[in-house]
Amino acid sequence: MDSPSSSKLPTVAIVGRPNVGKSTLFNRIVGKRIAIVEEKPGVTRDRKERETDWQGRPFLLVDTGGWTPGGTTLDEKVSQQSERAMADADVVVMVVDAITGLTDDDDRFAEVLRKLDVPRVLMVNKVDSVEREHTIWEFLGLGLGEPMPVSALHGVATGDFLDHLVTLMPPEEDESEEPLPVDGGNFLPGVAIVGRPNVGKSTLFNRMIGDERSVVHDMAGTTRDSIDTIVETDTGPIKFIDTAGMRRRARIDEATEYYSMVRALQSVDEADVALLVIDANDGITHQDQRLAERVDAAGSPIVVLLNKWETLSTEAKEEVTYQVETRLHFLGDSPILRVSALTGSGIQRLLPAINDSIRVYHTRIPTRKVNQVIQLAQSAQPAPHGGRILNATQGAIDPPTFTLFANKDIAPAYIRYLERRLREDFELGNTPIKMRVRRRG
Repeated sequence: MDSPSSSKLPTVAIVGRPNVGKSTLFNRIVGKRIAIVEEKPGVTRDRKERETDWQGRPFLLVDTGGWTPGGTTLDEKVSQQSERAMADADVVVMVVDAITGLTDDDDRFAEVLRKLDVPRVLMVNKVDSVEREHTIWEFLGLGLGEPMPVSALHGVATGDFLDHLVTLMPPEEDESEEPLPVDGGNFLPGVAIVGRPNVGKSTLFNRMIGDERSVVHDMAGTTRDSIDTIVETDTGPIKFIDTAGMRRRARIDEATEYYSMVRALQSVDEADVALLVIDANDGITHQDQRLAERVDAAGSPIVVLLNKWETLSTEAKEEVTYQVETRLHFLGDSPILRVSALTGSGIQRLLPAINDSIRVYHTRIPTRKVNQVIQLAQSAQPAPHGGRILNATQGAIDPPTFTLFANKDIAPAYIRYLERRLREDFELGNTPIKMRVRRRG
């Protein structure tokens, strides 16, 4: 699978050293709190993209981690991500801090940026008063053109900044050349990759998209926010969402980590399929169980990936298989894939499992066929106490939702029996099913 450019929209990359307000600017432009913002260096580590527009001109906005070369291994990886974003961009916005003033890192970063043949804007952030406007002129020495004073936090002069930004973008392409959306409509399936910290989610994400987009490092909690990428597959485009690792609430002692968890849960709620990644070396932990329950409650199909499977002994594999059967039994028919995100072993089975889950999640069954199955099920095993389903229909998809019209209250156990018959007859696999009962007559 190849990772396409998200679209033919012009790409604008927001770059700079840590803690100058890049994520605040990103949130200000897209109009919602997407990137996590906190007054601490290193909060943004991965590139984050969102489509947005200004004065009717759409573009792709990219938020990057802080550029800090020469630091730790993780700092170097984040800096490489920032440099790759600049190389891929149509316009680069370098953000500097009016309060801190010009730094040596600003000088070094500007030197890297000047070597690129790309339009750029030098934005001096945190200029929220007239008294601070004079501070912008010290940044002229960076050789990136005239600095633009802005306060991303308060929105001061952001309109002027955006007006200038769109003039630097390449000409708009003919809309007739845009690729057709999925199904001739606007459906784009989303797949959320979830799991405890450091189980290999980002490695899997990179393996699936074929590009080292998410920073991979052997430190728990490297991914601090959800990022997503559209991947073109043989069966059509799929949006993969790499989420931050989820910890138990009692162990979350940072505001940033709390918001990461909230964002990850939102990604699960909005996804069509959730890939639950488990470190097979650790077995099925109590935390894996609780996370599986939370993902299951979101109502989307689940595919379980036992990662790092190749590192287990035969005895350990048997033990983990037993733990899956006993500790994740509530996931029912969810596929259990034994894979290695690092080597790619077993990954070829993942896409078919995802596509099958998406298919059944969006299945719509004609009312006539639904009633045939319900009537046959009642003939084989009538409801207790004279209860009877008079009519049934599928009222919604995502997940399949069935409304049953009954002559009286129906026992929950019998509703589960009917759900099982519907699942078997229509091959609904691992997708959740909702059953609603209405009294009639």
